[in-house]
Amino acid sequence: MTARICRLHAAHDLRVETEPMIAPGPEEVQVAIAAGGICGSDLHYYHDGGIGQIRVREPIIVGHEAAGVVRKLGEGVHGLAIGDLVALNPSLPCGACRFCDRAAFNHCLTMRFMGSAYRMPHEQGMFRDILTVPARRAHRFANPVPPRAAACAEPLSVCLHAASHGVALSHQRVLITGAGPIGSLMAAVVAWRGAADLIVTDLHDYPLSVARRMGAGRVVNVARTPDALAPLRAEKGQVDVVFECSGAPAAIRDALEMLRPGGAMVLVGVAGETPLPLNVLVSKEIRLIGTHRFHPEFAEAVRLIDSGEIDVTPILSHAFPLEEAVAAFDLAGDRTQAVKVHLTFGAEAP
Repeated sequence: MTARICRLHAAHDLRVETEPMIAPGPEEVQVAIAAGGICGSDLHYYHDGGIGQIRVREPIIVGHEAAGVVRKLGEGVHGLAIGDLVALNPSLPCGACRFCDRAAFNHCLTMRFMGSAYRMPHEQGMFRDILTVPARRAHRFANPVPPRAAACAEPLSVCLHAASHGVALSHQRVLITGAGPIGSLMAAVVAWRGAADLIVTDLHDYPLSVARRMGAGRVVNVARTPDALAPLRAEKGQVDVVFECSGAPAAIRDALEMLRPGGAMVLVGVAGETPLPLNVLVSKEIRLIGTHRFHPEFAEAVRLIDSGEIDVTPILSHAFPLEEAVAAFDLAGDRTQAVKVHLTFGAEAP
């Protein structure tokens, strides 16, 4: 028996191929994938052949956001049943290094993160019909959740972790720069956490319309109305917290001007070398906070989607069958008409 896979050989060389199915061993599950979300890192691999110093050095099955239906159970698996809809956690820390010993699992020194070209051999990803994984990667949904929504557990986890760094959000004025998938999900998390005034900026109207549906009170197209946020610069800044989700140097610089003294900027987006006005950071005593991946937040993301406390469906813009993977990847980077694009694999949730 074989499964179809979506494998990247080099930049713009994405192929639908087959490989043998793997039967589940002890404490493993076999999952029929229903939907997989295309992430920004997948797009970097596809368009650029890598991310910064991380390069695709051998063919890699891409994808690390996926949900599907349990097909077979290995010996010793408990808490899951055939037919369950599950989201798959791509993160598998070692549990033994000095960071895992401190419960900083997202910084594991030998992290196995599916769909990542960081290590050799590469960690193969989730974009395939049938996937066998350790059962602890599979998080069950109790309610009838659309598989594409279930596949958003991973990016929602990123946003929940970003909001976990001791920054007060309730009754605060919060600015989110960038309304892509992460920025829009960040808006949902910030709204859920009770922000009093939530502003989201972007260069395009379509993702901003999605961010509004995700909970933003105000949205601003800074390409069309660059001075719309000028009042937020008054009296040393009017914003309490910024979640920077664009990775754009101009957005970072402008947001620092809008932060009040003692405010915080959480850097969620990934950027290269970026000049920073250190005088502004120092004089306004701004806290600059980095955030990376997630760990316990994955289970929380599944719970929030399962319960309906956070509705991720507004970000679901397009879906393509696996055989149209190239078209899906080409569209996924077009922010004028897409936010979260999924590949679909045929499996259906009960």
